[in-house]
Amino acid sequence: MPKRSKSSSRWLERQRRDPFAKQAVGDGNLSRAYYKLEQLDKRFKLLGPKTRVLELGAAPGGWTAYLEDKSPDGLRIAVDSRPIQAMGDTHVIEGEYGTDAVDEALAQILGDDRLDLVLSDMAPNMSGIKVADQARCMDLAELTEEAALRWLKPGGQMLVKVFHGSGLDAWRSGLRSNFAKVSSAKPAASRSDSREHYVLAVGFTG
Repeated sequence: MPKRSKSSSRWLERQRRDPFAKQAVGDGNLSRAYYKLEQLDKRFKLLGPKTRVLELGAAPGGWTAYLEDKSPDGLRIAVDSRPIQAMGDTHVIEGEYGTDAVDEALAQILGDDRLDLVLSDMAPNMSGIKVADQARCMDLAELTEEAALRWLKPGGQMLVKVFHGSGLDAWRSGLRSNFAKVSSAKPAASRSDSREHYVLAVGFTG
């Protein structure tokens, strides 16, 4: 049996100590991500039973499960190039947002309809090169913004995972040209040593 790397051993030890990882196992949830969205929803009132939502970076399905619990009668579209665990009435699109195939699939589902909420928990595969990793993170944030500008209805909302670093402040400021209010939050289920937090933009002006 191959010996685990030091980084893998550290990750496993952190998982064993993490209360939200333990809770996910106990509750039968795929991951601790479920509780991140739950906490953000409780704070910002993002979802109702009939919310129409696009979820980017949905795999493996932690947020998708919460959406199915909280918005059972809404329209739910989950997008990722990796497999997503979802119920039959959730629209799953396998592919990367921004490609023609995914764009066509979304257009087929939505037609002339628009969404209440665009969510993104997308994150790049980190290389360890801080400048390059942050640039890729901002690329994903901008891709989510593009999705929101295209598919949100007036008054709609966007929630996107970001990482503290270069380019973030300028991007946040730019959101105010299309949204009435922009704020940030770090849910308790997000690890304290992580740079991740979430930007919420509300009141899409269309």
